[in-house]
Amino acid sequence: MVSSVVLSGGGGRRRRRGWIASWLCLFLVVAVAFLGCGEAAVKSDFLIGLGSYDITGPAADVNMMGYANTEQIASGIHFRLRARAFIVAEASNGGKRVAFVNLDACMASQIVTVKVLERLQARYGDLYTADNVAISGIHTHAGPGGYLQYVTYIVTSFGFVRQSFDVLVDGIEKTIIQAHENLRPGSILVNEGELLDAGINRSPSAYLNNPYEERKRYSYDVDKKMTLLKFVDDEWGPIGSFNWFATHGTSMSRTNSLISGDNKGAAARFMEDWFKQKASEEGLETAGSGLLSSDVNAVKLSRRVSMIIPQTREEIVQHASSIEATGGWPATSFLSATQRVRSTFRQGNRPAFVSAFCQTNCGDVSPNVAGAFCIDTGRPCDFNHSTCNGKNELCYGRGPGYPDEFESTRIIGDRQFKKAVDLFNSASEQVKGSVDYRHKYIDFSQLKVTIGDQVVKTCPAAMGFAFAAGTTDGPGAFDFTQGMIKWLVRNVLKTPNQAQVDCQHPKPILLDTGEMKEPYDWAPSILPIQILRIGQVVILSVPSEFSTMAGRRLRDAVKVALTSSGTAEFDSNVHVVIAGLTNTYSQYVTTFEEYAIQRYEGASTLYGPHTLSGYIQEFKKLATALISGETVEAGPLPPDLLKKQISLLPPVVMDSTPFGVKFGDISVDVPVNATVRKGETVSATFWSACPRNDLMTEGTFALVERSTGGVDSWVPAYDDDDFCLRFRWSRPSSLSSHSHATIEWTAPAAAVPGVYRLRHFGAAKSLFGSVRHYTGASRSFTVL
Repeated sequence: MVSSVVLSGGGGRRRRRGWIASWLCLFLVVAVAFLGCGEAAVKSDFLIGLGSYDITGPAADVNMMGYANTEQIASGIHFRLRARAFIVAEASNGGKRVAFVNLDACMASQIVTVKVLERLQARYGDLYTADNVAISGIHTHAGPGGYLQYVTYIVTSFGFVRQSFDVLVDGIEKTIIQAHENLRPGSILVNEGELLDAGINRSPSAYLNNPYEERKRYSYDVDKKMTLLKFVDDEWGPIGSFNWFATHGTSMSRTNSLISGDNKGAAARFMEDWFKQKASEEGLETAGSGLLSSDVNAVKLSRRVSMIIPQTREEIVQHASSIEATGGWPATSFLSATQRVRSTFRQGNRPAFVSAFCQTNCGDVSPNVAGAFCIDTGRPCDFNHSTCNGKNELCYGRGPGYPDEFESTRIIGDRQFKKAVDLFNSASEQVKGSVDYRHKYIDFSQLKVTIGDQVVKTCPAAMGFAFAAGTTDGPGAFDFTQGMIKWLVRNVLKTPNQAQVDCQHPKPILLDTGEMKEPYDWAPSILPIQILRIGQVVILSVPSEFSTMAGRRLRDAVKVALTSSGTAEFDSNVHVVIAGLTNTYSQYVTTFEEYAIQRYEGASTLYGPHTLSGYIQEFKKLATALISGETVEAGPLPPDLLKKQISLLPPVVMDSTPFGVKFGDISVDVPVNATVRKGETVSATFWSACPRNDLMTEGTFALVERSTGGVDSWVPAYDDDDFCLRFRWSRPSSLSSHSHATIEWTAPAAAVPGVYRLRHFGAAKSLFGSVRHYTGASRSFTVL
């Protein structure tokens, strides 16, 4: 044995060195072989790529999409809207791929989807098509409207709004391009967990009409499950996450006029900032492992300014008192983009972290978890009809931050964010298997549906009277009660024929939209349905808002179809999620039993009482084709109505200021020698111009800057994509060419003590059509 050999003298030393060298060589050979085997063992099954792009749109004059309230006109920004995308491709050459885009928008639009696909076809050929691309909306009710092609959905926006449409098509395309160019070897983890306090059922009387035996299978009358995908780059570690959870984007009320991603947009902003801060604190090289054990409750959401110059309190105050407002001066559109706080987060080729909070079967789920109350008495609303003394207009849901809708948005967003971080950190189940997809267009106005031994049909689209009553999240403006079954007379637009009345029964038809064709289609007939498969994760893309129980029935039916096929493709561990409001929009889907009650959701189930059965039938066919490898007929193509669109929104004619005043000049300045403490708000008002002249896409209208101590030396600290900053725009009257921009900033707990100022960017249009960019800054103030 080697251990028994006695080595001595020079010869012994030479033999000892030779022995050590031999063992070192053997160790290196074994190590290399081991590492090689290990590398082969963890070789990625997927290529993954993520992307994100600004889709905020016009922040003035445009009606917001969601509440159908003609008085809800955009007049500023709460925080910006974004499109976020992931692409997953099989690692093998020629392998299949899927792309999923999540929009901070009320819903997807058929015409937007059509035009995005045309652009992708021109750029990539058949790599991205209607079959494998899903475009989904989070259902915020605080984004610009006018981007759908059917009349029903653009009446309150005075028709089609080209800016709203263009910013979505451009943003989605750029997001997918980013994700495509970011494709790299990586892995995916999936995790699920319950979030109990971010949604309640807003139509409980309808839910209770579902069979008792079915209801008792579930602990709650809304889905509490969040399903999260965690994307991990082989080299860089975690690069993003997408999750699906059911709650409406109605934390912001029907009277809000600031563009906002509502609670899901806020959650996405919080999580991306969280990751960026942790990566910054721990270093890019260690961010991946360090984040796995971080305490979300210790994380401060707001990012901070570098280049901090230590100063005493007296020095800060003295420095602040010496800096006055700048007055307006010319700028460029590029300057706004370069001053944004959030630039692309990269070191070398490291992709930005992208986090999306997607929508699922939210049809009857409200984020206003404190319940619905009468605004005149403070008492709970009527249980069956959500009315107060017979009037629906008085019944409003209350969020957890009531009466502050911004605080309610923050709280519901924060709850989703914290649950997502928990699932992100604890994710351990690796996604394994193939990538696949199936897609089909179906004419839902006349679909034959087999239920047992009976064949029934869906109907042309129609909306019932309870649609006009609205919901507790946004009551209607007319005295229609939820659950109204009386056959009221309405002959304003079109009287439905007897066949339609019978088909839609027991819905009393208010608007027979499926049969209204002037000046063009009022509602869709042809809808897309789609299944995306990534290993054991199956995403069902639906073009509507499914109620809680409707979503459960669809998921269960597809899961049974996948797992009972007799193949080894899927087992009981398959994760089936619904992506709501995807690829187009066709309002609601309830169960047959909920439809009979005719609450808002039932009245908005367009294609009659058998709509859900039609979806289940057709999705089971897609699932069967997915398992068997069979192709699916494309079905009838939806119409392209872009050339028929009518827009009645007046253009910006011109902007002007009073004599002697420049754009960007201060109208109301920060108080002299102002000192702001954490949690306090400071504001300044500037002479401004209409935000529609330049949307400042990937830029900002508002900035909080911090002095670095030098002469006119400032760094950006917060912008109009920050939850703590609000950009408000106003004009004295609708025909006035004068306007003001007010920047309000509430100093967050993470704000660094120092000297700050508020800065506005804008673009003014002359009478002859030229657009000139400008900027201006307030006097400085102290943050302690």
